[in-house]
Amino acid sequence: MDSKVVVVTGASAGVGRAIAHEFARYGSILVLMARNRVSLEGTVREVEELGGKAYYHTVDLAFPEQVERAASETEKNIGPIDIWINNAMNSVFSPFNQMQPDEFKRVTEVTYLGQVYGTMAALKYMLPRNRGKIVLVGSALAYRGIPLQSAYCGAKHGVQGMFDSLRSELIHDKSKVAITMVQLPALNTTQFGWVKSRLPNKPRPMGKIFQPEVAARAIRYAAQHNRREILVAFPTFKAVIGNKFFPGLLDRILAKNGIDGQQTSEPVGKERKHNLWEPVPGNHSAHGTFDHLAHSRSPLLWMSTHWRVVVLLTLLFILVIILIIAFKIQSPPVPNHIP
Repeated sequence: MDSKVVVVTGASAGVGRAIAHEFARYGSILVLMARNRVSLEGTVREVEELGGKAYYHTVDLAFPEQVERAASETEKNIGPIDIWINNAMNSVFSPFNQMQPDEFKRVTEVTYLGQVYGTMAALKYMLPRNRGKIVLVGSALAYRGIPLQSAYCGAKHGVQGMFDSLRSELIHDKSKVAITMVQLPALNTTQFGWVKSRLPNKPRPMGKIFQPEVAARAIRYAAQHNRREILVAFPTFKAVIGNKFFPGLLDRILAKNGIDGQQTSEPVGKERKHNLWEPVPGNHSAHGTFDHLAHSRSPLLWMSTHWRVVVLLTLLFILVIILIIAFKIQSPPVPNHIP
């Protein structure tokens, strides 16, 4: 990863900020995109403290001309883009029947079309060179929608469909440009403090929570390896497999637990700001307010990224079992009495 030019969208906070930290440790040249200039400058400082180098563009990913301009300036002033990570997102916590059309459109434009525009901008430069890597940041919700996040779930489903189509096309064209989708679990990020919400209580990640660094490690691995897809944690695996075989059952489970499971017991303050239309001012963090609940390791991710070790240990275990059985079969019976 040393000296590779890596573009990260949504890099001002949350997962995007953690991704910048992760790649900085490996010597990459970061190009950060988001709307919040102050928070982008904060990310740049943190990258430099880690010994890396970073530049930024203030970009609203909902506008393709802004994305293309930032990509063009990166190619001209910094160097050829090696890796493009589509991470920017937005959401609204709200029952579907209270959503407004402009809110649904905005979430779709940022969370889905933002990845489309980013991918288009990256391919414009990668395809003629016949090299490069694009990482799409997905979610368990790309496979299984949940209550109160219809716009976000729909957008992530859209990203999944676009990814399937594009990957098939690249394989057909025998292109050396690679694309991977990384499906995230619930994460302790800043989005729960500033996503627009109509819930009576403060939003929270649903289910088992992981730190954003877990996602960042998975995304860095995806950028280095030609994997089709990475499921970052066991809750993601459960959602994908469960929805494949028992979607109706999940409908009922989520109807029962999915509303309260996305809220804390703390009422929402009247002063709460949201970032649907404009960024929340200030310099923000990679972490949200759930550090006390969040896990910093994912056993499933370790097994996925060390699959050769897992296969070897499994084969050794099977071999030991076979040897034990063979030994017992070949051993002469022990007499039960002395003549």
